Amino acid sequence: MDPMDIIGKSKEDASLPKATMTKIIKEMLPPDVRVARDAQDLLIECCVEFINLLSSESNEVCSRGEKRTIAPEHVLKALEVLGFGEYIEEVYAAYEQHKIETMHDSLKGGKWSNGAEMTEEEALAEQQRMFAEARARMNGEAIASKQPDADQSLES
Repeated sequence: MDPMDIIGKSKEDASLPKATMTKIIKEMLPPDVRVARDAQDLLIECCVEFINLLSSESNEVCSRGEKRTIAPEHVLKALEVLGFGEYIEEVYAAYEQHKIETMHDSLKGGKWSNGAEMTEEEALAEQQRMFAEARARMNGEAIASKQPDADQSLES
């Protein structure tokens, strides 16, 4: 199947976030250049079509290699097949940078980490405190403290 056959046929409501795309467009242009809304919409549509085309060709490359998962090398080969070979080096560099940033994020705990490491015991204690808080809320009880009360066991 020719990738060009797919374009325009599966018109799902696939789009890109306008705010993000507008930011990218503005970052690429000199500050004194304005872009009409229609031109922004057209650029976004072109990006969506390019992604569809590249995805389709990447899938073809993947299938020819008897693989079931599209890998970065399939995308790079698809760029070459589609006539965008001059961008492969830059795309590969961006991919490598993304891998480094992703690895760095995962090593520092990802987006949910506040940088402070917890021991397993601290995490368990925090989980128990949160469960107790949730139970208290469900039972309509007032929550006395955010910290577990070490003296509770002495009062019983």
